[in-house]
Amino acid sequence: MKIAIIGGSGRAGREISAELARRGHQVTAISRHPENAVQDAGITAVAGDVNDAAALSALLAGHDAVVSAVMFADTDPASLVGAVRASGVARYLVVGGAGSLEVAPGVKLIDTPEFPEAYKAEAGRGGDFLAYLRGVEDLDWTFLSPSALFFVGDRKGTFRLGTDQLLVDGEGHSSISYADYAIALADEIETPKHSRQRFTVGY
Repeated sequence: MKIAIIGGSGRAGREISAELARRGHQVTAISRHPENAVQDAGITAVAGDVNDAAALSALLAGHDAVVSAVMFADTDPASLVGAVRASGVARYLVVGGAGSLEVAPGVKLIDTPEFPEAYKAEAGRGGDFLAYLRGVEDLDWTFLSPSALFFVGDRKGTFRLGTDQLLVDGEGHSSISYADYAIALADEIETPKHSRQRFTVGY
């Protein structure tokens, strides 16, 4: 498959690029700093600006799927979704956040006393992005939320999947490495199971 990754030089974007290339897919890593993308024969790094919808749409055209791996604070959902829509690519996957996951019925992680103040703005924008996506009916979108701790770590290949509830292990920890998150996202691209849904991944 031909897959475009917006934000291909970021931590999540690099791991997703590498995972997809490892599986034999052709990856276009789009970012403001293409020199920071993963160097691999299956990855083409190109310069692109998420805020230039027309130019971005042209870069996305011709792909089988688009992955958005950019900070929510740097994007406008209507503009980004509009660029994907205009490109003609129907399959759209978003690297989400954990803040909008529920820790109890009706209680989101972002609303708990322990949630770090420094991350609230980005998490809030992530929740807004998901709410916007849930009103989009003409794209085959998927929003994949990581667990609370999203970290650089080993590629274990073992994890659990959930829906709208935060995944917590037996010791009360909620975590997933970028590498294992990338496996879950690549699996979803190859074998879609969460069309127009949010799901989550964690240990």
